[in-house]
Amino acid sequence: MQRRAAPSPTLIIALLVGAAFVMILNETIMSVALPALILDLEVSAATAQWLTSGFLLTMAVVIPMTGALLQRFPARTVYLMSMILFCSGTLLAALAPGFTVLLVGRIVQACGTAVMVPLLMTTIMTLIPVERRGQTMGTISIVIAVAPAVGPTLSGLILGSLSWRWMFWIVLPIALVALAAGHRWLRVPSEERRPTPIDYVSVPLSAVAFAGLVFGLSLAGESSGGGGVPAWVPAIVGATAMVLFGVRQVRLQRTDGAFLDLRPFTYRRFSVSLALVVLGFMALFGAIIMLPLYVQDVLGRSALVAGLVGFPGGLLMGLAGPFVGRIYDRLGARVLVIPGSALLCASLWGFATLSAASPIWAVVVLQMVMMLGLSMMFTPLMTDALGVLPDWLYSHGSAILTTLQQVAGAAGTALFITVMTRASASSGAPDLPGVRAAFTVAAIIAVVAVAAAFFTGRRPAPAEPVLVH
Repeated sequence: MQRRAAPSPTLIIALLVGAAFVMILNETIMSVALPALILDLEVSAATAQWLTSGFLLTMAVVIPMTGALLQRFPARTVYLMSMILFCSGTLLAALAPGFTVLLVGRIVQACGTAVMVPLLMTTIMTLIPVERRGQTMGTISIVIAVAPAVGPTLSGLILGSLSWRWMFWIVLPIALVALAAGHRWLRVPSEERRPTPIDYVSVPLSAVAFAGLVFGLSLAGESSGGGGVPAWVPAIVGATAMVLFGVRQVRLQRTDGAFLDLRPFTYRRFSVSLALVVLGFMALFGAIIMLPLYVQDVLGRSALVAGLVGFPGGLLMGLAGPFVGRIYDRLGARVLVIPGSALLCASLWGFATLSAASPIWAVVVLQMVMMLGLSMMFTPLMTDALGVLPDWLYSHGSAILTTLQQVAGAAGTALFITVMTRASASSGAPDLPGVRAAFTVAAIIAVVAVAAAFFTGRRPAPAEPVLVH
């Protein structure tokens, strides 16, 4: 029997990027659809919001587990498991007779989505030689940043003529094709697995820690000041569990049995790059939530226009990613990250000066500048962060990176909404003073990012960790 030829790394990466793009798109695709869902399912706005918050919470719980999963199972097995969960959740959501089943479908979707980005990052670091990693990692920016930005645009286009269920029916056949393609072609050669026993204390600690932090941040961003759980309760519970989780991982690391190995933090470049990625994602997700509010409530435009405003910037980011990666491969991170953070800072200060009479093209231009700046930051930073790690830490490093992106997204959303609500002159409703205040705070945070950008490294090279004993 003739042995089947191994697929090329380009085909494997393309398959993973396509699947991850479709899955990450679902993080924000519900945002524009909430008014239609509230009407059709007869639920309140606070209840409907859980279709997005529940997705983010599930991602925050599952992603920390991916480091252990990727070391225990082959990439093909993890991919197929991820796609089966995502397809099942998508079908369940499309057929949902009511809100509860729809929420369950979203949670199942999130379980599959959470595994995909760490799998993509780990596979790139395994298959691609050092001199081409920047260019290849540029494709990840298409997935991680462009997909959430395009989600509201796609949602607005679908809802313009079709039911909200079509957001799932359109995605399902694409996901099934990705599942079949992965079953046929996905085989990652030379995988090194270091299976460790699952620590049954770390699993619940991880779930409580990350879910508590994201839930607390999400509650802090809600404008309603009525009853319910105060935001500080889950935040404190999550922070406490996080400390206990960290202490336990450090102890387990001594015998290479950590559920989520924290040794990537002992690499200076990883920690600096991670901090800048967190600041960038706070700005990205904050802008994703604030710009539609500004366009609809301040400028008085439609939901479709609000969704389309973000499309040019998302497209620009996707196109710029591979070029940024090539520059990184030649010149290193600092030459990109410093001007990128400056563009981010300038765009956020520009948003803070918008008025009720600003032309829509000015909003589009500022959003494009912001997305270009983030593109110049994310690709080199993620490559720099993972490039300094030894191969046996790739899966844990990518899990840490992806988990903190989710926490940063929730933190950015909560911070922007909270500042806007408190600065609003109309009892918490979105208005110009509130929007300006939120973007001013974001711009101040971006100033910190500009300062931190000067501490980024040049081309990544193997380095010894500064271990803390």
